[in-house]
Amino acid sequence: MGTAKAVKGILTTLVLLYALLSYPSADPPVPAGASGKPFTWKQDEKWMALEKSFQEARQIGCGGLKAGTDRGYRQGRQYLASLSASPVRPDAPVLGGLESLTFSLGTMVAACPESLQDYIHLITETRSVLKRQSRAWDIEDRAVRDRLYRMLYGGRAALEEVMLQAETFPALVQAEDVPSATPSCVFQNETLHSGDILVSRGGAPTSALISRGNDYPGNFSHVALLYVDEKTGAPGIVESHIEMGVVVSTVEQYIQDKKLRILVLRLRSDLPQVKADPMLPHEAAKKAYEEAKRRHIPYDFEMDYREPSKWFCSEVASWAYRQCGLELWKGTTRMSAPGVVRWLSYFGVTHFETQAPADLEYDPQLAVVAEWRDPETLWQDHVDNAVVEAMLEGADEGDSIPAPWWKLAAVRLAKGYSVVLNWFGGVGPVPEGMDATAALRNLELSDLHEKVKAGVLSRAADFRRSQGYRPPYWELVRMANEVRKEEMRR
Repeated sequence: MGTAKAVKGILTTLVLLYALLSYPSADPPVPAGASGKPFTWKQDEKWMALEKSFQEARQIGCGGLKAGTDRGYRQGRQYLASLSASPVRPDAPVLGGLESLTFSLGTMVAACPESLQDYIHLITETRSVLKRQSRAWDIEDRAVRDRLYRMLYGGRAALEEVMLQAETFPALVQAEDVPSATPSCVFQNETLHSGDILVSRGGAPTSALISRGNDYPGNFSHVALLYVDEKTGAPGIVESHIEMGVVVSTVEQYIQDKKLRILVLRLRSDLPQVKADPMLPHEAAKKAYEEAKRRHIPYDFEMDYREPSKWFCSEVASWAYRQCGLELWKGTTRMSAPGVVRWLSYFGVTHFETQAPADLEYDPQLAVVAEWRDPETLWQDHVDNAVVEAMLEGADEGDSIPAPWWKLAAVRLAKGYSVVLNWFGGVGPVPEGMDATAALRNLELSDLHEKVKAGVLSRAADFRRSQGYRPPYWELVRMANEVRKEEMRR
């Protein structure tokens, strides 16, 4: 009898404990987003026309397309020569002409990728010339930002549509050869220098959310700073991870942490600060390295780049260069869409004008040195982007990220275990600074993403079987919205 009573007491206690651990937390009040509005292309008819041109080009064949592609490259070289000769305003007709050529020529190269290297060169040179032109522009001006985005992001998007149709393409694209006096190392067959900034895209759904969730959706979700020891030549990569805060990774560790793409940015050698002190980039990297070794720096979920006790990934670079008197991110990131703001607030974000990884590319103080794309995962990158774009459209329509109460108990126990590990310098299943409800929402977000992605991949395979080519990005977004709506009805 006593045993039965004890068992009953234990069961009652466990039920009560489960009930307490399952009690949902109140959602945080939804903060106001940044001022402004998201960029929209509003060019659906143009995308459809481009796809039709691509279909027609496939019928014509390489022999019939050569005259047109040659003519397009000649026109492109003329545009670039004009832009290299003298400064222009952001609304100059030559820029509109070059943008239009980028897309129209791309349809022919996608159908016949024999001249893919020439197209890569055109896009790469366009970016270099445009970044040089933008040194005299006001990056915070809306019209300027729109122009830069249309041509930098649009050029990359056009190139990658061509690459995906070609299916074989170089993983490494070298861009500007920017001299540097700082210590160097070889990274992925490219010589990089201490102070170089590595901007990348991770493979997790949250990475896609970070890259797409601002007013100018991008392709990058992570920033890291390369430090090369001046005595030993040993490289270290200073970065901040959600799971563990700021760490110094080896090159091997950095690569093993899944990267779908990497962009290398370097401070321009003709900047007054670099002319006065050619070792400034190395000094900045060394400060970040020493600070990471000196103290534990938690991850900054609030994304407050002005508060230095915690760092999110962009702060590694911005804090380091600020210590040397140089402010990066000439154009700050704004997140103004109500759905984006609400979803990001679930994960602790409180600052919606901040420094996002993708927007660092637009800083005219920095030149693009090289870009790696993983041929095996570029397709995944595009599908992930389309899925997240559709999910964010749903967020603006009222979709939420649930935190089911019956799962909370297990996640809260995992959080408690993580806290104990954190006390002893370990890393638990729930990141330091993230509460259990946010962790659960992260799991639910990943689950929804995987379901929508599976549906998109299935539809994309059907499309390819029927049409003979991979669906372009706008088709992927359409498919993702279809699947997302189906999943939300279940």
